[in-house]
Amino acid sequence: MAKMAASLVESGEDAFRKIFKFYKRRNPPPDFSAVIDFSKGLPSDKIVPAILDPSAVSDVEAARVGLQSVRDWRAFSLQGYPGFIFISNPFLLGSQPFWVRQCLKTYSQKPNVCNLDMHMSPSDTQDIWQKSVHSLSSPHSGKRKTKTLLDRLRWVTLGYHYNWDTKMYSANHYTPFPADLHLLSTQITAACGFQDFNAEAGILNFYLSDSSLGIHVDESELDHSRPLLSFSFGQSAIFLLGGLRRQDPPIAMYMHSGDIMVMSGQSRLLYHAVPRIISAPQGCTALEMEGCSLASPQQDCSVVEAVSEEDWAVCSRYIQSSRVNVTVRQVLGPGQSFPDTPSAHQRTDVGQTVGYQDRAADGESKKRKRSSSCDPVGTAET
Repeated sequence: MAKMAASLVESGEDAFRKIFKFYKRRNPPPDFSAVIDFSKGLPSDKIVPAILDPSAVSDVEAARVGLQSVRDWRAFSLQGYPGFIFISNPFLLGSQPFWVRQCLKTYSQKPNVCNLDMHMSPSDTQDIWQKSVHSLSSPHSGKRKTKTLLDRLRWVTLGYHYNWDTKMYSANHYTPFPADLHLLSTQITAACGFQDFNAEAGILNFYLSDSSLGIHVDESELDHSRPLLSFSFGQSAIFLLGGLRRQDPPIAMYMHSGDIMVMSGQSRLLYHAVPRIISAPQGCTALEMEGCSLASPQQDCSVVEAVSEEDWAVCSRYIQSSRVNVTVRQVLGPGQSFPDTPSAHQRTDVGQTVGYQDRAADGESKKRKRSSSCDPVGTAET
């Protein structure tokens, strides 16, 4: 990978774009040997342990949102990428299914906004889960002939709703941010040394097996001093982390279900992308196995609830071939407010687009040249 990137730079070509296309390639399939896999903990001169603050989050507080004790987290940083922290699945066994259900069943509900609102009436998108559950929970052989609304879901916005056309947030397009996701985000950021983080906006990206997220940078928030969080659930993905310039060659890493990335400081404005979803053998993931032994809440005040067998049947069927990415960001700094007119830095997040090959069928082809979550908004399937 390093040799390939060097040769591209020397030839004056866009190294990031070339490497993106390399990993996106289907035939012949790319060589994944250079992709960093934090779950394996293999030694590397680029990977160093990240310093966390276990005293910032008690074991009880962590367990409330389904997290292990901070002292047990496997967190890493990368040499040359200051502010980037990768946490390899810190969730307690049996808690991920709750967050998957929240993404698919709860966060897709109104008043939150989704891509289907662009070309369907509010009544048609009122309860995406309920209108999809029968088809997704019914036994079937092969592919379903008719896509459910959940199958057609591509993105959902929370809190301050990102405007894909203007690439901005605004004070008058806001709905309450989910309290459970807010608490999860503040526990993660506190452990990483960021106190008083305020989760104000979220973008959920839903990836099919042939989806990708284009090269982009997350800069639409008015305050870049606060970190951006990215949660991954379901199938694994290749994540590319580049530099401050779009042409800088990126480093490749796997994002598995339960993994969390924190982008802060200089890495907050680095270019990144997701060129490929990596399906597990026979579609089976560790997360699906977790669902077979769902954990009961460990304490009365726990945010995480046991997921019913009926709900998990739908979630499990969905993630057999799909990935959900949740990015959370703070939009405004302390005492900051939205300007009356758009500021110069609230411009488009360059080159960012989630490439779903069936977008045309959903009537959204050209509309989604947007930033996305890893991040659209300068978004993030961070």
